[in-house]
Amino acid sequence: MDIWLIIVIVIISVFLIVFVVERIIAAHKRQVTTGKESLIGKSAIVRKTLNPEGTVFCEGEIWKARIDSGIAEPGEYVVINRADGLKLYVSKIRGGN
Repeated sequence: MDIWLIIVIVIISVFLIVFVVERIIAAHKRQVTTGKESLIGKSAIVRKTLNPEGTVFCEGEIWKARIDSGIAEPGEYVVINRADGLKLYVSKIRGGN
């Protein structure tokens, strides 16, 4: 067998293994966000007036919510600050929708 063919196959194999290992390491370093924790920082639309409690719609689900200050009417957007149990704590989005 030709020595150059063996060298090329070994080099390609090494590059492929390094690439795969790098991708595996990168995937393990990424933090998984699922459930209510992934909602923090996202916007939601008010369904039932928040005065201070009501409901909001976010990511296809209706959640109980409590606004930090003021009142939010249905159709207004709020931002999710934290989640505790099945309740979201929100605040009005400043400067409009």
